[in-house]
Amino acid sequence: MSELHARHRRVLPDWLALYYEDPLEITHGEGRHVWDAEGNKYLDFFGGILTTMTAHALPEVTKAVSEQAGRIIHSSTLYLSRPMVELAERIAHVSGIPDARVFFTTSGTEANDTALLLATTLRRSNTVLAMRNSYHGRSFSAVGITGNRGWSPTSLSPLQTLYVHGGVRGRGPFAGLSDAEFIDACVADLKDLLGHTRAPAALIAEPIQGVGGFTSPPDGLYAAFREVLDAHGILWIADEVQTGWGRTGEHFWGWQAHGRSGPPDIVTFAKGIGNGMSIGGVIARAEIMNCLDANSISTFGGTQVTMAAGLANLSYLLEHDLQGNARRVGGLLIERLRAVAAQDPGVREVRGRGLMIGVELTRPGTDRADPDRAAAVLEAARAGGLLIGKGGGHDTSALRLAPPLSLTVAEAEEGATILEGALRSTQ
Repeated sequence: MSELHARHRRVLPDWLALYYEDPLEITHGEGRHVWDAEGNKYLDFFGGILTTMTAHALPEVTKAVSEQAGRIIHSSTLYLSRPMVELAERIAHVSGIPDARVFFTTSGTEANDTALLLATTLRRSNTVLAMRNSYHGRSFSAVGITGNRGWSPTSLSPLQTLYVHGGVRGRGPFAGLSDAEFIDACVADLKDLLGHTRAPAALIAEPIQGVGGFTSPPDGLYAAFREVLDAHGILWIADEVQTGWGRTGEHFWGWQAHGRSGPPDIVTFAKGIGNGMSIGGVIARAEIMNCLDANSISTFGGTQVTMAAGLANLSYLLEHDLQGNARRVGGLLIERLRAVAAQDPGVREVRGRGLMIGVELTRPGTDRADPDRAAAVLEAARAGGLLIGKGGGHDTSALRLAPPLSLTVAEAEEGATILEGALRSTQ
């Protein structure tokens, strides 16, 4: 055990998860690469849990942060902040939500808390619909709506949560149906569920489930849900903490794959917009955002230095068409990995969109999860110079790949080659 690891264990909680048998200390990064304390270089295919969205040490973001820090770092939302207003204007413009208002937080967890506060206040109901296999954060209320046992340490909650089918296409009672039949069955389940309860405040859903292993329903499921929800006055909250800002390649927001019935009532975001800085937030129509009848502030949400980073990062993303790059390079990477998977009986599925790719592992000849192999592949990939993530929900284990959106074709091929070697070495 390293000296830093021993110190970590003495002063930090046992439940604070660490990757690798010999945990890694990352000291610096550049582009799509990072280095550890021993000088080893790695190609980063996880980006600090989908947070380093554009690139490590991106000069435009570094310059914006440095210049802003030289003026003022923080003053709170009790004072006007030009960077906060400017970023809110840009996010409102790209949100797709009419008459949008934006509230900044410091994390996705806090953003989802805020969305739940708004929905339950407006609807005067503490019942919430959530998806099975979902993950929405670490706070008391977010844990209470998380449909993933591995990340939900308590059943206590200020909310009554009812879980809906549909977030996982390839498993569960509807897995054998066609896409259209799958959607019909999930809608029928939702209608039946609503017949047994008072009208909920909202449905909260990740367009692609992140921690759950990058699973998703067929396109159009949430549009079909929306028609049912609207008939009952129930709000739709899209948790875009991991899917936002063009990561899926085909769309700027994950909800746009389900946009036939219009945009969500509320969108939550975080992670990638700050490229490593702590930015989260909520977008909602004015009538929803303004429903609170008490004062509120955000001490650190919208602070000047993080807003400067967000502005520079969003500008870079749009000016360099990183969404298009995610679509092109991500498409090549997915096909390359599917070719690898065809030769590996322990790979059940390669799925995803853009640069949000899941590789689900099972024990060969069965449909049972193989978490031991997932951990072994993580170690072998690291030894080969590649950092990846892992996830999964009920009886699943998946590798998670989410490189910065500026990934090059050569780097995608390099990462795929390393991962191929890691899979072969663990068969």
